[in-house]
Amino acid sequence: MKKLKTILKYNKYILLFIIFFSFLFTYLYKPNSKIDKDTKTIYGYVREINGNNITIFSKEKISIHLNHSIYLHYNDYVKVEGNLIKPSNNTIFNTFNYKEYLNNKRIYYIMNSSNIEIIKKNNNIFYEIKNIIYDKINNKANKGYLKVFILGDKSDLDNKDIYSNLGIFHLFCISGMHISIITIFLSKILKKFKYKNIIIYLFFLFFIFITNYQISIIRSCLSKIFSNINSKYKLNIASKDRLILIVIFLLIINPFYINNTGFRFSTLISYSIINYSYLLEDKSYIKKSLIISFISFITSIPLLINNYYSVNFLSILLNIIYVPIVTFIIFPLSIIDLMIPIDNIYSFIINIFENISIYINNINILNIPFSKIPIYLVIIYYLILFTKNKYKYLIIHLIILFYILNIYVYYPRVYFIDVGQGDSSLIRYKNKNILIDTGGNIYKDLSKNSIIFFKSIGVKKIDYLILTHGDYDHIGEAEDIINNFKVEKIIFNCGPYNELENELIKTLDKKKIKYYSCFKELNIDKNKLYFLQTKEYDNENDNSNVIYTKLNGYKFMFMGDAGVDKEKDILDKYNINDIDVLKVGHHGSKTSSSKEFIDELEPKYSIISVGKNNRYGHPNKEVLDNLNNSKIYRTDQNGSITFKIKNNELKIEICSP
Repeated sequence: MKKLKTILKYNKYILLFIIFFSFLFTYLYKPNSKIDKDTKTIYGYVREINGNNITIFSKEKISIHLNHSIYLHYNDYVKVEGNLIKPSNNTIFNTFNYKEYLNNKRIYYIMNSSNIEIIKKNNNIFYEIKNIIYDKINNKANKGYLKVFILGDKSDLDNKDIYSNLGIFHLFCISGMHISIITIFLSKILKKFKYKNIIIYLFFLFFIFITNYQISIIRSCLSKIFSNINSKYKLNIASKDRLILIVIFLLIINPFYINNTGFRFSTLISYSIINYSYLLEDKSYIKKSLIISFISFITSIPLLINNYYSVNFLSILLNIIYVPIVTFIIFPLSIIDLMIPIDNIYSFIINIFENISIYINNINILNIPFSKIPIYLVIIYYLILFTKNKYKYLIIHLIILFYILNIYVYYPRVYFIDVGQGDSSLIRYKNKNILIDTGGNIYKDLSKNSIIFFKSIGVKKIDYLILTHGDYDHIGEAEDIINNFKVEKIIFNCGPYNELENELIKTLDKKKIKYYSCFKELNIDKNKLYFLQTKEYDNENDNSNVIYTKLNGYKFMFMGDAGVDKEKDILDKYNINDIDVLKVGHHGSKTSSSKEFIDELEPKYSIISVGKNNRYGHPNKEVLDNLNNSKIYRTDQNGSITFKIKNNELKIEICSP
């Protein structure tokens, strides 16, 4: 007991040390792989099933992408054939890092299956129960919601983006509230049973197993167990201290929990509610709900901004409405529907819930985008929030100040965004944002990452969207950009509009966005963008807008897909040389970047926007030879590239895969 009191006395300092150690450990940890990277066949047990992805245990955990319609169960022993590769980092700044996500789950390899075979079906009784539940859910019309509340799996949940925008996505993570309801329900059933607590604890273990050991569920179950033990044995350990002890225990067991978003959200919000519990005394249910919602909202702001780059200020009120609906109606009905078929009732409730959410999302104007907050500001924020001082109002001031500062960019920045086999570049200076092309791929939704990136760096609107020409890989995502940002004006290239451009113009007319073609020049503060117009050509590529600009003394040139004919005409008409940064024409195709042109421009840095392993063989070897005297950056090898002009120096950052 003395040791416990000593720990409680210094628990905050111990926690800070453990948090620091956890961050350090996860940053420095290097896995000692037991698998040869040339391995083509893997044998292992199925442990996780998420749509077309499974995780199997062999010598290590491996994430498998299924290219087959084979129906698998948990704990099936399988043989998988395919190419074993290490996952890549994100190649656009501030977007989802799949490699980091898998590493935090201790998964260091992924495989695209070319063949999969079940060697042995599951014969474990616990997994058999889990498989029965899994099969039953998969046959339900609303399996997405049932998977969330029964299996803790959000892979099939509809309208994720809408719930995220409304600030209620956390309600679809099983938390302490759900565990409390389960506990109350079991306590009533087992009221007269002598060993009811043991049965409840065993159920917690089974529930943790069913939901694949999710940290938020483990923490909630431990909290409930610890609370019961504290009450039964009169340990008199305060709620705040119990939470700290549980967090210390979990991080010692697995330091990687520190990087889990759900763990951060649930722990910080729980601590904050306990910390401000005195505000809840002698309050009505509605006032308590409002206060809890406000505390949760204020606590989660830095996490919301750095994960979703937006904050919905309406969520304070929405949570008061949605929390009881999800907690006391949808969650219990999910459990009932699993045991007793009430599909019609359940579908009716879910449809109403979804339609209301979609309607509110469509009319909501309080979802404000925010750029990523630096870690030092996050630390200051929580120090102010969790310590007793009179400066808590500074939190609001910090948020407003950071919001204002990121609208206005004091020195030029040029971003070349990795959009695969396509082009997209962003120029930011003062309060202007100029986007040159959007990228586009008929097989992938590229714009989502671009939109996330733009929000993360503080882009609130696009002043000019310049489309070099009408090919899909340059304008394919334009409509998504227009639907997510206020776009002031659009500039097309010279020549007749093609089919894609005409389709886009219909949207522009509908939204009353001004558009122009065959532009000459554009002012950005004291700098200008010059459109190097020569003549009208008989092909879309040579009609590309070619843009030249000088930003704080540094020369940039964007070639679109212009070919050698236009390059020759540019040399004849304009006196341009000593380019600092050249966006190479046509993704490094042999139809562009002639030796004569490159020798005249003498670019110091050359950017080739190109897709990895693209079917065109870009960039061409001859083009690379022509650029031999230039430092070459390729989006397929270097990811997105940023040029910052600060204190008359050109600083370069890459987002390498």
